[in-house]
Amino acid sequence: MTQSPYVIDQMISAKQIAARVEELAAEITRTFAETDKLVVVGLLRGSFVFIADLVREIDLPVEVDFLEASSYGDGTESTREVRILKDLRAGIEGRDVLVVEDIVDTGFTLKHVMGMLRARKPARIECCALLDKPARREVDVRATWTGFEIPDEFVVGYGIDFAQRNRNLPFIGKVRFLKGEA
Repeated sequence: MTQSPYVIDQMISAKQIAARVEELAAEITRTFAETDKLVVVGLLRGSFVFIADLVREIDLPVEVDFLEASSYGDGTESTREVRILKDLRAGIEGRDVLVVEDIVDTGFTLKHVMGMLRARKPARIECCALLDKPARREVDVRATWTGFEIPDEFVVGYGIDFAQRNRNLPFIGKVRFLKGEA
């Protein structure tokens, strides 16, 4: 199967992202000010650029770990079946945890991951998502902090991909599929 040709229209600039990451980091730093070390858990793969920028701005001792969960495969629609492809290396029991997600769409992935991590008994667990797409929400879940609320558009860039492409764009862009072209 061949993919339809598409173009990417910029929605959120690199400058807007950088400014918002600074604001989010300041809020997170204030919230977790009393912690001796914050465990920042990035949800791979989409969050890797966001988490790198975010942890550099958090003014606290941090430990970074990763969890890879998937509910999309190579398509543009969630399968609603969350698979854990890579688990954390370290335990989080009794520790302060910040889960970093690229985008909250249907909510299935975030709800599954947060439930799984809460069962491991962290002292505190919060979530920061770069993007929130509330029009697509199918389950009751919210991030503690959100970078940007966006409409129901398929987006790429700043770590977010379409079939493993476009992660390296410095901005968030809307994918627009071209019709009638081969």
